[in-house]
Amino acid sequence: MVVAFVAVAKSIGQQCLKRSKPYSHSYFSSYVCSSNSKYGVSKWQFQSHRTLILQSASESVKLERLSDSDSGILEVILDRPEARNALGKDMLRGLQQAFEAVSNERSANVLMICSSVPKVFCAGADLKERKTMILSEVQDFVSTLRSTFSFLEGLRIPTIAAIEGIALGGGLEMAMSCDIRICGEDAVLGLPETGLAIIPGAGGTQRLPRLVGKSIAKDIIFTGRKISGKDAVSIGLVNYCVPAGEARLKALELARDINQKGPVALKMAKCAIDKGVELDMESALALEWDCYEQLLDTKDRLEGLAAFAERRKPRYKGE
Repeated sequence: MVVAFVAVAKSIGQQCLKRSKPYSHSYFSSYVCSSNSKYGVSKWQFQSHRTLILQSASESVKLERLSDSDSGILEVILDRPEARNALGKDMLRGLQQAFEAVSNERSANVLMICSSVPKVFCAGADLKERKTMILSEVQDFVSTLRSTFSFLEGLRIPTIAAIEGIALGGGLEMAMSCDIRICGEDAVLGLPETGLAIIPGAGGTQRLPRLVGKSIAKDIIFTGRKISGKDAVSIGLVNYCVPAGEARLKALELARDINQKGPVALKMAKCAIDKGVELDMESALALEWDCYEQLLDTKDRLEGLAAFAERRKPRYKGE
């Protein structure tokens, strides 16, 4: 069985290394935010330069590249304060463009998703807009939202959601599509869809039980109850619960730690974990070996050994 699976494992591992064609949209621009700008230094701590790399039709989603010592870290910022970052058509377009841009950003090592709106990560679907949609529009929107979050989940680099305040419905579904979740103590998380006579339709019924177990997921979805930050970490819904207002700082701390590791190794580790959990142990171990084997001939592996021998920090280039 293992021998037969090696070809499949190699195929999966090679897919993890493939890169899609360069992004060709014309809405890229490059400028450094000033210290007094909306997203400048006065807004965020621990960084001196940020470069906007996505200028899209959506004003509610920003994609920025951190620079200097934080080069390699990208950040998607949700910014729709008038609707508590509710997911409408405009924000969905912005998320699609941002995630696609991330997938084609060669220098990206780790992605953070944060909100500029105090005490709000994302309130879920824009129900005012939803009320104006005909049935086919609702179907198209939810289908696109689901595929967008699946695209986020499938990004080859590690992803971190920094949750402050409310993360409900689609907002929590987006966070669950990330690899790591961090929330503030005053966070409120939940999937309230059954109270609207629907179910979570963008991955919630599938990702939640995979994170917290089937029984707890049923409890949360059947009742639509809200979960506090402390309860969320206790059931495994989030990885860390920090004092209110410090979720992004913790996310940046983790992102910086991840950013120091071998970029290709991170991609292979994510591939081995995500694909491996879907397989039996024998097949998963064959996949792990294939992912490991593809790292043996990299310059980064030799650099890691040299840095260890010379007692210095490695300088990885993703090669």
